[in-house]
Amino acid sequence: MATQDPSPRPGPVSYRGRSSLPMASSNTDDREVPQFEPFQLMPRGPPPLKEFLDIWDVNNLNDINKKQHHTDLYANENLIVRRAQEFQIRITFDRAYNPLQDQFLLEFVIGRYPQVSKGTYIPIRIEEERPQSWRGRILETKDNMVTVGITATPDCIVGRFRVYVAVITPYGIRRTQRDPSSDVYILFNPWSEADSVYLDDEAELGECILNETGVLYHGEVKDISVRPWSYGQFEYGVLDACLFVMDKASMPLINRGDAVKVARMASAMMNSRDDDGVLVGNWSGDYTYGVAPTAWTGSVEILLNYANSGMPVCYAQCWVYAAVFNTFLRCLGIPARVVTNFYSAHDNNGNLKTDLIVDEDGQVDKERTKDSIWNYHCWNECYMARPDLPQGFGGWQVVDATPQETSDGLYRCGPASVYAIKHGQVCYPFDAPFVFAEVNSDVVFYKRNKNGTLEQVKVDKTHVGRLVLTKEIGSDKSRDITSQYKFPEGTEEERTVLEKAEEFGCSRVQSTLPPADVELRITVQDVMVGNDFQLGLEFKNLSELKRTASVYISGNIVYYTGVTSSEFKFKTQKVKLEPFEYKKVTLDVSSKEYLSKLVEQANLNFIITGRISETGQIISAMQVVALHTPKLSVKVSGSSKVSGESFVTVEFTNPFKYNLENVSLRVEGPGLMKAKSKHYR
Repeated sequence: MATQDPSPRPGPVSYRGRSSLPMASSNTDDREVPQFEPFQLMPRGPPPLKEFLDIWDVNNLNDINKKQHHTDLYANENLIVRRAQEFQIRITFDRAYNPLQDQFLLEFVIGRYPQVSKGTYIPIRIEEERPQSWRGRILETKDNMVTVGITATPDCIVGRFRVYVAVITPYGIRRTQRDPSSDVYILFNPWSEADSVYLDDEAELGECILNETGVLYHGEVKDISVRPWSYGQFEYGVLDACLFVMDKASMPLINRGDAVKVARMASAMMNSRDDDGVLVGNWSGDYTYGVAPTAWTGSVEILLNYANSGMPVCYAQCWVYAAVFNTFLRCLGIPARVVTNFYSAHDNNGNLKTDLIVDEDGQVDKERTKDSIWNYHCWNECYMARPDLPQGFGGWQVVDATPQETSDGLYRCGPASVYAIKHGQVCYPFDAPFVFAEVNSDVVFYKRNKNGTLEQVKVDKTHVGRLVLTKEIGSDKSRDITSQYKFPEGTEEERTVLEKAEEFGCSRVQSTLPPADVELRITVQDVMVGNDFQLGLEFKNLSELKRTASVYISGNIVYYTGVTSSEFKFKTQKVKLEPFEYKKVTLDVSSKEYLSKLVEQANLNFIITGRISETGQIISAMQVVALHTPKLSVKVSGSSKVSGESFVTVEFTNPFKYNLENVSLRVEGPGLMKAKSKHYR
């Protein structure tokens, strides 16, 4: 008979005995500050203070400040400013301010246990210069109104500060009441040279900070598709949701001024694998208890759901993680963009190899081939200085929230310097070897002999990291940034980079195999879901002798991660080639073969392998066919004026010869309408 363990489960360990106060790790956790703080014991209470200044009103001058600080787009009534840039506060006293006899200060407070040494309590005495502190000066005095200019330090904490105006008397400090409407949000400032996220490109800032919408690239490298996305970083509640993410991570307030630490924390918190983060990943195709990743159209609903419930939102795949992460970074003021790497290798041991195993006849051994190459993978780049690295490694940094491998015990990746990745300096933090492998791995074909040994027969050095794209500034066109990650294949620079990476443990395959004298290439036209199509196999004999190829054709239904769901077609064929002959063989593919087996995103993967009878050489080619799905048509009618009503019509025509069931439609527009969904049986 089992007995119950009487010992209670341990709760959170107390801070007592280790520190006098608990670690401040919550932006919302506050404590009332007394309106009157005496300098000494006063048994009868404070004396009448009528002869001293009294504060009638505090005006944060939202309109002026938000315009100057590029925060006027935030749907938030509070003042939002950026650090290292002056903002104004107008104080109305009960009488005219006399600098010779009156003393007042402004107090900025964040967290429950504010301390000057931690940067969580900032008292600002006007016109008093103090090193490494916020600055305050009087800009204008008119009647009983004083306009003060405040400049936060370039490294101050990013978050929501409580603001008090305090008058100093001989008996103590008299301050304003706590008023949440006077709280001030302070963000990173990419417009200030003093800030670590400074980006000296106004057009890039317009795209990577201020643009609320974008497109995400997916599909196949020769057939790229776009997915529109609403980032919505200025929508109501999103800024507070981003601060909640940091609170949920128990990130110390003192670290929230460091862009590197904020980005690294968020790359872990965007996924829920080990910290109850924002999104639950799901690649299974079963989304019964949540929203399918392909159904999301924006970040706002996801972040607000998470902030309101405190529970991870279901479900996400790589582009959803990247898009929501992009919203988080842009909202806090860190320049960010989503990047797509086509044919992305996920190498977890740093050997830069993706292995495909064939038998002695050249047929793929599916039981022993375990590695896969993602058709595409989305991550983020954020722009920041890297004071923790040698000079020159700042700029764009890779951060990736998709849970793949652990880094320092948590599922996260980055920030990793793009410059370091391109130049093979993968010794620098964080996770540069992993990202280096995603764009530089080799596809290695091994022949498995009858005695069980593996013999290397072919190496494809160009398949992985074929194309790296991001959105063009100011348009929905794509920008090719592959050259920012790697030098052209076969150049002297590329060889130097690989040698440098090998010094830090990233070893690439040293291939001395002679090239095969028969070339094989696959061609295919664009294909709509449900259509029959032809696959073209182009053979070219480079030899002056006859060649005979025994070819194995394998067609597979695959997820976009490259993982095979099922094989729908298998065929063998012999191809005879005369000296220097070019021959094209066509393969008919019927929709009946693949349609009933399709998984989401409708990807087919053809792997063609073969063996040349005369030489024993292995030939191979791979081709992903991303089937096109029917498009939606969106039409807008009505008044296109401010406060005018417009009508949106979404049209869809079913092109198939059968009924579509359980169709869901989701529509949203940043600044126009919240996400709405409709279900059709």
